[in-house]
Amino acid sequence: MQATVRSFDETTRSGTVFLDDGTALEFATSAFDAGPLRLLRSGQRVNLGMSGGQIAYVTLSTFPVPEDFQRA
Repeated sequence: MQATVRSFDETTRSGTVFLDDGTALEFATSAFDAGPLRLLRSGQRVNLGMSGGQIAYVTLSTFPVPEDFQRA
């Protein structure tokens, strides 16, 4: 699933994204830390991995999401 970064807190490494339908979702520190990134900026396109209805993995839209996070 793709989204656009709405906000990112460098201190907590958590933030929010807008899905393509305009829905805003939060992601926790654990979702950011699961991926390879060190920083996000507002407006960046990202790929999301979901688990249990929650964002579990965040990476840039040009990077693949691991299979473990491709199941909803």
